Parts: sequence; C-alpha cells; structure tokens
Amino acid sequence: MAGEAAIVNVAARTSLWLQPHRIVLILMALGLVLAAAFFMRWDWLPQYYEAGLLGIWRSLWILAVTCVLGFLLAVPLGLAQAAGSFWFAAPAKVFCTIIRGTPLLLQLWLLYYGLGSLFPQYPWIRESWMWPYLRQAWPYGVLALTLSFAGYEGEVMRGAFAGVPKGQIEAARAFGMSRWKAFRRIWLPQAFYRALPTLTGETVLQLKSTPLVATISVIDIFAVSSKVRQDTYLTYEPLLLLALIYMAITGILVFAFSRIEARIPNKIG
Repeated sequence: MAGEAAIVNVAARTSLWLQPHRIVLILMALGLVLAAAFFMRWDWLPQYYEAGLLGIWRSLWILAVTCVLGFLLAVPLGLAQAAGSFWFAAPAKVFCTIIRGTPLLLQLWLLYYGLGSLFPQYPWIRESWMWPYLRQAWPYGVLALTLSFAGYEGEVMRGAFAGVPKGQIEAARAFGMSRWKAFRRIWLPQAFYRALPTLTGETVLQLKSTPLVATISVIDIFAVSSKVRQDTYLTYEPLLLLALIYMAITGILVFAFSRIEARIPNKIG
C-alpha cells in the first residue's frame, strides 16, 4: 500500500508540471536563457568571477548576521509591547515607530556619515581597540540593517505574543512552571510559529535591502555588478545575472523556511 501511495503521489506531481500553462512558462524561461546565452556578451565573467563570489559571500554574511541579531532584538521589543509595563512598552513602541517610519537609506547614512564622523574627533576612541572596526564601513551597514529588521519584526512579534491564548500561560503557571520556563517552552515557541510566515517575508525583504550597503562603499554583489557596468559599459548582462542570483537566494530562503514551518507544529504539539 505504501508503494502504491508513493506512485500516486509521483504521478500527481508529474501531472501538475505537465499542465499547459506550466509548459508554456517553462518554454518561455528556456527561450530567455538561450537568448541571453547566444545574443549577449558574457566574456567578462572570468575576470570578475572571484569578485562576484566574494560579493555573494558578503551579501549572505550580512543577511545572516543582521537577521539573527535583529530577531534577537525583536523578541524583547515584541514582548515589552505585548506584556510589559508602560516604561518598557513605550520605548519599544517609539523605537519600532521611528524605524518603520523612516527610510532605511536615511538610517544608514545617519549612522555612517553622522555617527561615524563623530568617532574620529575623540582621541580615546582612535586609540582604543574599537577604532580598526569603527573606521570601516561594514559595522554601520550591519547596525543599520539589524535595527531595521528589529523594528519591523518587533511589531510582528508583538502581535504573535498577543495572539497566544493566555489560558495556556496560566495553565503552565498552575502546573508549577516558572515564568521563564513557561515563556521558553510555551509562549515563545507558539509566538515564533505564528510569526514564521511573516518572518519569511521579512527575511526576503532584508535580502533586497542589503544592496544599500554599497552606498557606503561595502563591496557586496550589487557593488560588484556596478563595477562591471562601469568597466565594461554593459548594462543588461550584469543586471540580469544579479537578478538571477537574488532570485536563486530568495528561492532557497523560501524553501528553507517552508521546511522549518512544516516541522515546527510537531515539536510544539
């Protein structure tokens, strides 16, 4: 019976791909790939191959670090707004409002050209161990993207925390769980599961925001593409390749989050 069910599932999936509109889309995609391969210039690729790989690595590194740090900051921001006192909820609300109400590019430039220009004026900073990092551009890019992700995801976590039934928390307390244990085992996992679909979208948006670090001289994959266009005077080829790279990364992210979302209910239940 298990073998027959597997055969039925394979047949069903095959039939989905053989639908007329899907066949047309696949043929169109193949046509675009062949047209790009034969009618566009790609002789510049070997020259910029290593720089491109380094740019992809930097983009992925910035994405991973800012999403992880931003989420760790978003959890207390959401919790403070959902269950904290006024003295905790008000600053968290103000922070999220400011971050969500101002452009990310403005935040990035305020940190880099504003805060970054103040540090050299203090000799004790220039002589400290922090100066080799503060004089570079990437810490300001990471900080700006982290705060942006935390501001948006903090509001998401606020709604996720508020959406968990209070009866479950009260039942955990009645069974003798401490506040921290109830939060760690019940409240946070359920809030995370509720926020996961939105977290997927926010992570994809964060990926699309990483090219902004190129405006403060951080060499990511977008900066490499701009360098190719300046050196070769080619416009479409590097941009098309850049779009393909971002689409591939987005597909991997969506697939990874979908697998996580499929597994979490079993763990929560």
